[in-house]
Amino acid sequence: MRLALWQGTSPASDLEAGLTAAETALAAAAAMGAAALVLPEVWLPGYNQDGIPGKALAPDSAPMRRLARAAAAAGCALVVGYAERDGTRVFNSAVCFGPDGAVLANYRKIQLYGPRERAIYTPGDAYVTFPLAGKTAALLICYDVEFAPHVKALADRGVTVILNPTANMAPFTHVVRHTVPAMAANHGLSIVYANYCGAEGDLAYVGGSLIAGPHGEVLAQAGDHPALLIADIPPRDPARLSTQSADLRLLP
Repeated sequence: MRLALWQGTSPASDLEAGLTAAETALAAAAAMGAAALVLPEVWLPGYNQDGIPGKALAPDSAPMRRLARAAAAAGCALVVGYAERDGTRVFNSAVCFGPDGAVLANYRKIQLYGPRERAIYTPGDAYVTFPLAGKTAALLICYDVEFAPHVKALADRGVTVILNPTANMAPFTHVVRHTVPAMAANHGLSIVYANYCGAEGDLAYVGGSLIAGPHGEVLAQAGDHPALLIADIPPRDPARLSTQSADLRLLP
């Protein structure tokens, strides 16, 4: 299974720029044989933008339909983070369009980070799993993947690939260096962690987007500039898989 991610600078509320960047990266990933491309968190309209509620998109809005058409034209699944409007509520969401353009999953971030996110968004309350290129995949968003119970819950559901848009900012470099590979190793699954680079308002993103294999191996990792990463996910080796879930002793 070949997977890809795009690490870029925020579209900064320029909807056309965000859509065009997604289409360009998607075409390149498809040309390299990727089954899916992952973009950063709230790529539309940009993570650290003012007035997010007024810029939030419905899942069936014209920009989302355009991305669905792009996925179908490329024959490559696309995961994009976006601010989702649902009536009076706004969610920090990620949608996965399949290689035929159909919606495979729409996930709402469970672990909102900090007072700003909690002021803007309603937290999600459900996991979402779906088939992707013969594997069982799931979506998490940024802070979600730092919580072992969420990763374990997905692994227990048979998930072997987590596609994870993020907006990881300074000084949290430990997440891209250590946390994500450790979560992959401890739960025997692969993680595609697509971050921003550069600055957006008062945030400086750490870059470091990565694709981690099921034994914690870093298959590809970006620096602090825009990058398209593509990696082949290796098969899981039963002899190397963690047995923590089976071996855990719960104390009274």
